[in-house]
Amino acid sequence: MTSHKTLVPVAVLGLGAMGRALAGAFLDAGHPTTVWNRSEGKGEDLLARGAVLAPTAEAAVRSAELTVVCVVDYGASQAILEPLADALAGRVLVNLTSDSPERAGTAAAWADEHGIAYLDGAVMVPTPLVGGADALILFAGARPAFEKYETTLKALAGQAAYLGENHALAAVYDLSMLDFFYASMSGLVHAFALAREDNVAATALAPYLDSITAILPAIASGMATAIDAGDYDGRQANLGMMTASVDHLLHMSRDRGLDTGQLEAIKAVADRAIAKGHGADDWASTIEVLKVKD
Repeated sequence: MTSHKTLVPVAVLGLGAMGRALAGAFLDAGHPTTVWNRSEGKGEDLLARGAVLAPTAEAAVRSAELTVVCVVDYGASQAILEPLADALAGRVLVNLTSDSPERAGTAAAWADEHGIAYLDGAVMVPTPLVGGADALILFAGARPAFEKYETTLKALAGQAAYLGENHALAAVYDLSMLDFFYASMSGLVHAFALAREDNVAATALAPYLDSITAILPAIASGMATAIDAGDYDGRQANLGMMTASVDHLLHMSRDRGLDTGQLEAIKAVADRAIAKGHGADDWASTIEVLKVKD
């Protein structure tokens, strides 16, 4: 077993569900781990596994080379961090709090002003997967800090991906991926509702959805290439044809008294793209009409 003396001492500020998962992953990897939370009564399980509970956030920071903060938003994280500027100076701070690109930039500017090596990050997996080989955490910001502590950060996620020096990138990727995720979850629930109206159980439909999820990686890759190139070849399936299928979904949903808000929004975007001359193009062409005009 690797000695603690060879591993980076870390601190985790914030012991919500994700903070506890992050601290647990550090402990599993053998890192000396100090934890702190604003309110008492959290993290007893971590202490039983070898973590040290700091009496103050400053004490936690001063015990570690690398500090990870993970709380509800950047308002909460900055409230914790601003009194710690002197303690954090010369150390590495990794902020895994979810928020907007703009707030990530503001936090990075504050860190730079106080001589803190700063990485902004986004955890892209639920808590049970943190620390696993398939877990993905995105990082952006100080390249030297990432390169020095990459092995340490891989204790949190087998896929510790560095996006670049622009601190806002982690939030951009995070929210873009969540945009896809939540729209997909909403579509999935609507599909189950549609089937249920005709007495088809969700568990009966679910196995057949694999035929769709299995082709999504290839669709995403092809669509990304088309969008970056601005070349929307619709010979395989064009927007006009696919919009007809959306009409069928709308009619069936309305007949069965289901909410059609998401489908109507999809149809409206597709109709705008067709009106702009994209009817013979691929669905990716709808990106050209998503920008809201002033």
